[in-house]
Amino acid sequence: MGQTENKHLLTRVNEGVMHLSLNRPDSLNAFSPEMITGLKEAIKQAKDDSTIRVLTISGAGRSFSAGGDVKTMGESGALETFEHIGELNELIRAMRDLEKPIIAAVHGFAAGAGFNLALASDMILAAEGSKFVLSFSKVGLISDGGGLYFLPRLIGPYRAKELLFNAEPITVDEAHSLGIVNHVYPLNEFEQEVSKFAAKIAAGPATAYGFIKKIADRSLTSSLDEILEQERITQATVVSTDDHKEGVQAFKEKREPNFKIANEKALSQK
Repeated sequence: MGQTENKHLLTRVNEGVMHLSLNRPDSLNAFSPEMITGLKEAIKQAKDDSTIRVLTISGAGRSFSAGGDVKTMGESGALETFEHIGELNELIRAMRDLEKPIIAAVHGFAAGAGFNLALASDMILAAEGSKFVLSFSKVGLISDGGGLYFLPRLIGPYRAKELLFNAEPITVDEAHSLGIVNHVYPLNEFEQEVSKFAAKIAAGPATAYGFIKKIADRSLTSSLDEILEQERITQATVVSTDDHKEGVQAFKEKREPNFKIANEKALSQK
């Protein structure tokens, strides 16, 4: 187990899972340049470290993230905003390009860019009582951080525009029914359930998961023929992996596969 931190982001690695915690609890984990930089650096570390198989992103204190910092709102000009959104965009691209699952663990509020950070993840787990809101229009802004990309694809453009226009919070149960949230857990069990969920994903076939994420994301802007060919090429690659061999052997022996050992074996042979 290892732990590092900067002022606005806590990072802990344990048994193949990198746990990232947004750490500005007094500001409901509103984004800061240091937080965004820390997230980008952590994702690069995860990309370069084959022992890290899954990432989780959560928030310290009472909420996941309030998004933009209201204390500095109205102080930025066009150039500063352009540069800040550029940094945020780099983070969102890095999250989508990372060929490892990212799990957003939401409690309290996920608002504005905080909501969009969760949407840029691969799965969202939420605690009972959580709320989600894209409040940009209440201050005369549009959604940023990929919200105008992810949300319409997830729930359809008509429902997405209603949420963006009205800027009213939706409950965790509404988010779950819309397909935004994968699972909802009691708040007093939330941290434990997130850890269990992440550990289960981390025990899976890392190479296959990376391809699944990449091809599933491409399916949103690709034709059926393009995805069929990607599946064909990729399956011809993964059929030779130690993970596949371990999975087949485990199936024949009627036991759970140990993909972690298969991956460690492959790394030792490089």
